[in-house]
Amino acid sequence: MNRVVVVGASLAGVSAAESLRERGFDGDIVLVGAEDRLPYTRPPLSKAALADGVDESALRLREPAWFEEQGVTLRLGEAATALDTRDRVLRLGAGTSIGYDGLVIATGSISRRMPMTLSMPAVHTLRTHDDACRLREALVRGGHLVVVGAGFIGLETAATARGMGLEVTVVDVMPAPMHRFGEHVGAWFRDLHERNGVRIVCSTGVDSLRAHGDRAHVILDTGETLIADTVLVGVGGIPATAWLTGSAVRCADGVRCEPDLSTGVPGVVAAGDAARWHNALFAETMRVEHWTNAVEQGVHAAGTLLGEPRPFESVPYFWTDQFEAKLRCVGRISPEDTVAVLRRDASSLVAAYGRDGIVRGAVCINAPRQLATLRSAIADRTPFRDIAGHAPSATSPAAPRR
Repeated sequence: MNRVVVVGASLAGVSAAESLRERGFDGDIVLVGAEDRLPYTRPPLSKAALADGVDESALRLREPAWFEEQGVTLRLGEAATALDTRDRVLRLGAGTSIGYDGLVIATGSISRRMPMTLSMPAVHTLRTHDDACRLREALVRGGHLVVVGAGFIGLETAATARGMGLEVTVVDVMPAPMHRFGEHVGAWFRDLHERNGVRIVCSTGVDSLRAHGDRAHVILDTGETLIADTVLVGVGGIPATAWLTGSAVRCADGVRCEPDLSTGVPGVVAAGDAARWHNALFAETMRVEHWTNAVEQGVHAAGTLLGEPRPFESVPYFWTDQFEAKLRCVGRISPEDTVAVLRRDASSLVAAYGRDGIVRGAVCINAPRQLATLRSAIADRTPFRDIAGHAPSATSPAAPRR
């Protein structure tokens, strides 16, 4: 193999390139990115970058010298548009193309948009460096921020905006914020945000949005109208795989991978937000959109590409910081799980999640010591009763049925 092309100047893409070199690959590495800037980390975009300003150099995953030292050729500002897997050619938006022997798909995901908002200047999404710059410009003007979606991005931005002095309202169709973690976690975060002055409106959808000058009117399905200076739509992401249409790479809510992150197409692997694979540790096919997974899969995909195939089995880990709360989550959580609250007070919460008699996930809020113990229990497939037996409250479904 003489040349590996990494498509996606992302955390997963950089991790793959770095791992290729560490494993002794001395051929060409070309890193292709749609944005015209060096690869950067995204978690600060909803927090420090909004509050203090977007410092591009502070966000960089690697300095320019690193790419030169590692012999990584950068093709930035050139989005992938098509893939010819027969002739092993990647086509770019500039009308150019690159031949490859090995290819890593690491294009991540893009923000899900509400069609009614596409031409409204007051409405934002938050995924990229440029998104954060535009949103910050809006927030520093103050006023009322309406957040549609009470997930990580929405609630992190709500907390940041409150710290900047804005009035904030969060709207979500589900019964509680961060609904997939269940009623206990949702109620805890609702209390946290309301104590800090955020209005939370749940079990409520957005009927329509209308532009009124520089503002937006957010009409809820209850009939209430929210007058917003700024609107953030944070309703999740979708895999950035449209450029693979017509290729031999199979896609269905992400790139369909084998357990080792190969794609079934010779010389092509995938990693990060765009990859969907079977995780034998949970006996489940999954796609994980979080920082740690991107790093680990980038490394693993590089090994598979170089002829070291083995199943990628991991205990997913991710976090969110909102006001004074630090939530850390390990494992796999779904509405079908049973939850045992092991600890709960105004400043912390620990909950374990089980299915089929096995502990599968855990949430620890301001409780770092319990995190490692519960992560080991998940990896060891510990019986749920061994964990839930210590719970002060009875177990219950993780999330209300709708």
